Amino acid sequence: MADTTVSLTPEAKFELISRNLDEILGAEELKKTLAERDISLYWGTAPTGKPHVGYFVPMSKLADYLQAGCHVTVLIADIHAFLDNLKAPIELVKSRAKYYEHLVKAMLSSIGVPLDKLKFVVGSSYELTPEFSMDNYRLASIVTEHDAKKAGAEVVKQVDSPLLSGLLYPGMQALDEEYLKVDAQFGGKYLPQLGYKKRIHMMNPMVPGLQGTKMSSSDPDSKIDLLDDAKAVQKKLKKAFCEEGNIENNGVLSFVRYVLFPISHLRDGKAEFVISRPEQYGGNSTYHDFETLQQDFADKKIHPGDLKASVAAALNRVLDPIRETFASEELQKLVLEAYPPPQAKSKPAKQKKKHNKRPDHLPPKEAAETKEAAAKPAETKEEPSA
Repeated sequence: MADTTVSLTPEAKFELISRNLDEILGAEELKKTLAERDISLYWGTAPTGKPHVGYFVPMSKLADYLQAGCHVTVLIADIHAFLDNLKAPIELVKSRAKYYEHLVKAMLSSIGVPLDKLKFVVGSSYELTPEFSMDNYRLASIVTEHDAKKAGAEVVKQVDSPLLSGLLYPGMQALDEEYLKVDAQFGGKYLPQLGYKKRIHMMNPMVPGLQGTKMSSSDPDSKIDLLDDAKAVQKKLKKAFCEEGNIENNGVLSFVRYVLFPISHLRDGKAEFVISRPEQYGGNSTYHDFETLQQDFADKKIHPGDLKASVAAALNRVLDPIRETFASEELQKLVLEAYPPPQAKSKPAKQKKKHNKRPDHLPPKEAAETKEAAAKPAETKEEPSA
């Protein structure tokens, strides 16, 4: 990724920062700050389930932020992972935090993002300090239960009987902005009441999963893991929902838009995606923008099978360097520590059927039968009459 920050105007930096985002809250404040200096921001991730290919969406944005001259911090939010309805058991959090850091670095390297300009921070390094704890209590004294639930609805797993930990999560996420000393990311309206400034919020789009719903680490059919082998990637994409001509909730198309096009621009300096197919079906087609690709799919000029196969080939090229990195013995051991395989459930031993035990207060069966026979009058055989 070329360093072009020296020649970028504040307007060009804003364009880089804002492209492919779903929403920016505080856009005018962002423009004002960029006119004076480069901004600092953070992107946080809680080390819960195994990261999937949807994580390339924020990775490509980190590249944009760096190119725009932003000072970027990656937060590995280990305490948050534990608070989110025990998605990460406390005994596994430390290993998962290490796994996430190695994986994020491997992802960024695979798409050509330099790591020397990034700062990595583990949440527990400051969230367990007396100062943070006191601010957390102060925040709890002014935040209502309603607002805590509302703020946590998008970031905490929703269950029928929610735990108190889920209400702490969004407040701590807001405090992270102050303790990381950043200008932008997520936050809430309560920070000014603690004497801290309100931050700029930038939201990524949610990429649909392979079945058209949200891509989730807890739903294996909706996602492709970053360490899946090439055959697994092909198999999952082959089963993905991708109805001919349908561009609504199409996870395969969305992945091309938000992941493959931005990555090709980062790696090769130009956006490009190739549909590979035999000559008898039209031959290969090269696209340089998503809109044309989407229109051709809507017009049924691209068959779902060709789109899936082309996405699988492009994605495997991106994943190959990550797989190679994690082929080392050290990282293979870390994967097993972070995500130990579930123990096989042993079948209970078949117990021999036992007859009902004779109550202790009754005499043994043989003795009872003898006693009963003795008490019974002897039968006399009646002589026939003469």
